Amino acid sequence: MSWRPRLVALDIDGTLTPVGSNDISPAVKAAITRATEHGALIVLCTGRSLVGVSAVAAQLPVTFCVCSNGAVWWDPALAEVTKRVTFDPGPTIKTLRALLPGSVFAVEQTGVGSLHLGEFLPGDLWGVTTPVTFDEMSVPTPRLVMRWLDHTPAELSFAVRELELPGIEWSVDHTEAWLTAVPLDVTKGSALEEISASHGIRAEDALAIGDGSNDVEMLRWAGLGVAMGQAPANVHAAADEVGPTVLEDGAAQVLNRYFP
Repeated sequence: MSWRPRLVALDIDGTLTPVGSNDISPAVKAAITRATEHGALIVLCTGRSLVGVSAVAAQLPVTFCVCSNGAVWWDPALAEVTKRVTFDPGPTIKTLRALLPGSVFAVEQTGVGSLHLGEFLPGDLWGVTTPVTFDEMSVPTPRLVMRWLDHTPAELSFAVRELELPGIEWSVDHTEAWLTAVPLDVTKGSALEEISASHGIRAEDALAIGDGSNDVEMLRWAGLGVAMGQAPANVHAAADEVGPTVLEDGAAQVLNRYFP
């Protein structure tokens, strides 16, 4: 095979692991390890906060971690955050609270956990969780998440179909009634563009694999963007091809084609 990616960008939930899990199959671990042995840089690109990434990154030979949909960058070798972009979540929370009764919110405290307004479901939030008032939530943060309790992902998507949230980038999950917001012009794709350039790697030499709406920019950016089989239609449409599902170790099957 003539083409082999120099950089591999991998989503976590629904790509490397079942959603919300830290369990990576032996086949996926082996495939990622082989990619590094062939000289590829491995970049984890996730909507998870840094706290939520740590247990996954510790299992893999990772070059870099793009957390919070691109708002927080973590260098495992240096063991430090190398970039963190923030916004004021107050206006977004105010708009969503009015539109979606019963919604609960959390803002990321990078490397620590979350401040939350309302009670999330068990396992929703990583790290230390601290209940606060609305005024205490309005602090600069790289990532705001919202769950609409007792509603489905389809109901949330329908409710926000015409919503305008100025000054931020936001996406809705396809497996939970969950919305994630990060600073304007921050995406997995924009982060990868900057990181790859700093390593002298072109987008054409990158492979990206993901399954969510927050992966669309990453899949479009990469020379080869592969959507997981169980991803929704809009993610399939953004990708160059559709691979097997996460339950079939789809990421491993894709990587094995290029890193035998």
